[in-house]
Amino acid sequence: MESFSLILAIVVITALAFDFTNGFHDTANAMATTISTGALKPKVAVAMSAALNLVGAFLSVEVANTISKGLVDETGIRPEVIFAALVGAILWNLLTWLVGLPSSSSHALMGGLVGAAIASAGFGAVHGGVLVTKVLLPAVAAPVVAGVAALVATRLSYTIGARTDGKAAEKGHRVGQIASAGLVSLAHGTNDAQKTMGVITLALVAGGALAPGSNPPTWVILSAGLAIALGTYIGGWRIIRTMGKGLTDLQPQQGFAAQTSAATAILASSHLGFSLSTTHVVSGSVMGAGLGRTGGVVRWSTATRMAVAWVLTLPAAALVAAGAELVTGLGDWGTALVALFLVASSAAIYRISRRDVVDHTNVNETGEPAGVVTQAIAAVTPPPAATPAGTPATGTPAAGPAEVHTVPAGEVRAVPAAEVHAVSAAEDLPDLSVAIPLQATVAPATDPAPKTAQAAPPAAAV
Repeated sequence: MESFSLILAIVVITALAFDFTNGFHDTANAMATTISTGALKPKVAVAMSAALNLVGAFLSVEVANTISKGLVDETGIRPEVIFAALVGAILWNLLTWLVGLPSSSSHALMGGLVGAAIASAGFGAVHGGVLVTKVLLPAVAAPVVAGVAALVATRLSYTIGARTDGKAAEKGHRVGQIASAGLVSLAHGTNDAQKTMGVITLALVAGGALAPGSNPPTWVILSAGLAIALGTYIGGWRIIRTMGKGLTDLQPQQGFAAQTSAATAILASSHLGFSLSTTHVVSGSVMGAGLGRTGGVVRWSTATRMAVAWVLTLPAAALVAAGAELVTGLGDWGTALVALFLVASSAAIYRISRRDVVDHTNVNETGEPAGVVTQAIAAVTPPPAATPAGTPATGTPAAGPAEVHTVPAGEVRAVPAAEVHAVSAAEDLPDLSVAIPLQATVAPATDPAPKTAQAAPPAAAV
């Protein structure tokens, strides 16, 4: 019984750790567009989102009931199974955070539960109808619906705003964007915080601490809300950068339309008990807002990487969870081994992330590498050559016809790089100087004195 109580405590702690990663992984869903358009300062935005996530956790338990009562069979689940599911979900969250991809924490958790349940009790332990109707179908429909709604809302915003003063309209959209971002945070608390509540409730039922079919206790609701709020305040800056700057460039009108559309979709799904991915909804709305502005673009390479991550989330988390479940089935030492693997992997991912730190100070930087042309020119440009002693410094010639003087053969003169290379003003290259020999006019050997060179046309000037 003591060993059982210990594993149950480990499951609860691991579930709250997942909730924490869910918070900083999904902060971008609520605040990325608000930060990228400058409507709110980064730290103010994440603090506001954290507070509203906590409030949202108390508004509903419908999604929690979907997790604890509907997705898997409660009767055949051991606490070790839920622990294995959480391991798969946490590792997937950390990996996608490291590379800055806004994948779905919800689907990572679903995949972990499905994989661990199948490894423990077979395919019969998963309720396929619930998985399809309340997880898979919303995953496909939600980003499409939110994207179309955001596209229409963006065009309406620009159409209505064209008839008003530009500065006043932009200020109004910024205020509206702050309000809609707060609504998304509130909706995120009603949806994502409940998933952890559902997992903890399922563990308590599996451990015999709660009767089957029970709603989450108050302490579970409070602890889950606090964990996701703390994770949100930490801020998943890598994913905020991708969502706010890497997917498209948003103006306040677009940010307002995207946030409002996303909040509406998430709140509706929470009311219906759909375990919706807020990441999918917000990503779809951001892409729709990007396409809704005339001349707006979506970076489809980034969108494609995100879509690949979405497709891989369920099976990847399921495979890791299934492997963890097989190890925990070996006994207490197997559970300890999985716990050690989780801690070591998390620490390694964190250390790797410190090599390229992204935080509130640089979250709005695009971090694009130098262009190919810039790198090529920098690679082939020769280093500065020393100017021989006694040679007078020569500045940039003034506009107009240049004079050509007689120069002794073999003498060299420093010429600024701007006279030799036509470099675009957009290229950020150092001011290099190269030494080149000049055309010389030498007097014949029979003449007592050198002849002055005749003036050359302007086109011949060096």
